[in-house]
Amino acid sequence: MTQGEALAILKTGANVFLTGEPGSGKTYTINRYVAWLRERGIEPSITASTGIAATHIGGHTVHSWSGIGVKRDLSPYELDTIAQNKRVYGRVRDARVLVIDEVSMLSAQTLAMVDAVCREVRQDRRPFGGLQVVLVGDFFQLPPVERRTDEEEVQERLMEQRSTGFAFTAPAWGVLNPLVCYLSEQHRQEDAAFLEFLGAVRRNAVREQHRALLRTRYARTARPGTTQLYSHNVDVDLINKAELGKLPGKVAEFQMGGRGAEKLVATLKKGCLSPETLQLKVGARVMFTKNDTVRHGFVNGTLGTVERFDKESGHPIVKTNAGRHLLAEPMEWSMSEGGKILAQITQTPLRLAWAMTVHKSQGMSLDAAHMDLSEAFEYGQGYVALSRVRTLGGLSLAGLNERALKVHPEILAKDAEFRAQSAQARGAFAKLPAQEFAAMHKNFVRVCGGKEPKKVGGTGLEPVTFSV
Repeated sequence: MTQGEALAILKTGANVFLTGEPGSGKTYTINRYVAWLRERGIEPSITASTGIAATHIGGHTVHSWSGIGVKRDLSPYELDTIAQNKRVYGRVRDARVLVIDEVSMLSAQTLAMVDAVCREVRQDRRPFGGLQVVLVGDFFQLPPVERRTDEEEVQERLMEQRSTGFAFTAPAWGVLNPLVCYLSEQHRQEDAAFLEFLGAVRRNAVREQHRALLRTRYARTARPGTTQLYSHNVDVDLINKAELGKLPGKVAEFQMGGRGAEKLVATLKKGCLSPETLQLKVGARVMFTKNDTVRHGFVNGTLGTVERFDKESGHPIVKTNAGRHLLAEPMEWSMSEGGKILAQITQTPLRLAWAMTVHKSQGMSLDAAHMDLSEAFEYGQGYVALSRVRTLGGLSLAGLNERALKVHPEILAKDAEFRAQSAQARGAFAKLPAQEFAAMHKNFVRVCGGKEPKKVGGTGLEPVTFSV
C-alpha cells in the first residue's frame, strides 16, 4: 500500500494499524494526517509507548495521557479514580483521534488498560470509547530505550513484553479490529541487493549467499567519520568520551533549559537524544537530533563535524557529510495537549556521534555506519542496526552473532497475516468511487466537529489519492 492510499483510509475515520518496513514512511504519513486534521480544527491526541518516542512526536506517553502511569493492571477502584482525575477526564472525553506510536513496545495488558480508561471516561462501550485509534509501528523492530537505561533494564522490559504478550494479542486489539495499512514503498535504501538481503532477514530466510554478502563488508575498525553502532551503552560511552578527549582545544559546554511542570520537563529531558550537558570541541563528530527541513535543512540523524564556534553567539557551526555548513542554534522539544504547550526544553540539537546504541539509532537513516553485532542479545536487534544504512557500500561490520540475524518467530507468522489484511483492505477501498471516498472524509470531519477549510475556486475537499 502506498502512503497516499493509507492516508486516504485514515481520513475516513477508520481504526488503522499503520505498519511497514524501516524507511517506508510511517512517520511521514502520520505527520501528513495530523496536519490534515489540524487544518480542519481537529486536534488529535498524539501519544507513544515510550518517553523518547513521545518526545520525537511532541506528545505524551500513552501511559501519561490515559492516567495509568506505571500500573500493570487496574482494579475497579483504580479505574474509577483515574476517571475522576480532572485532567485525564478532560483530555480523554474531548479526544476525537488517538494516535499511539511505537505500538510494538506496548504489552497486551497496557493496551487493555488504555481501552478500559477510554470506555469508562467516555461512558461508551465501543472500543476505546468510540475514538478513532491509529496504531503505528513495526513489530520486527526493537523499541527505543530511554536515555541512561542500562542493558539489564532493557532485557527486563523485553522479558516483560514476552510474558504479557504483544499488543496484537490483546482482546482490545481484536475488538478494535483495525484496518491494516502495510506501507510497501521504500524511501531509505537505494541498493537492490541490500534490500533483498534485508527482506531475507525479515523473513527469517538468511542463506549462505546473504552471509557471503556480509563478509564483503567486514572491517575491524571504522573508517574516519563513520558512525559506530553497538548493542551496549558502555561501549558507546567509552568511545565517545575517548574520542572527544583526543581532540585538542577547550571544551565548550551547552546546558539544557526547561520550563513547565517539573515532572513533564523531567520526562522531556529523559527522552531527548541531546544530553542535558552537551560537551563539544572543534573536530567533534556530531549528529543532529531533531528535524528542521524548512529553515536549516537537517534531520534527526544528519551527521557532521564541528568546524568552529560562531564568534557572536558561541553556537557550533557544523560541516555536514554532504559539505554544507550549518549553524546549530538551540531548538525546543515540547509536550502539548489540545494545542497548548505544557512543558518545554531547549538545547543545541546535537550529540556526539562517533558511536551510539542500536536502540538510539532506530528511526534514523545513515549514509554509512560501522557496527559490532557480536553481542546482540534480542530478536530484531541486528535487523534494526543493518536497516539504518541506505546501501551495502555504507555498511562496515566488525562482528556478528547468530542472534543478530534472527527475528521473533511469532512476529514472522503475524507479519504474513498483516500483509494479507492490508492487501484485502486496499482491494476493498480501491473499488470505491472517488466521490464516495470524498464524502466519507467530509462526514468524518463533521462528526469530529471540524470544518473543511475554504479554498478559492473549489469545494475545499482534497482529491482522493487511492488508486487501483
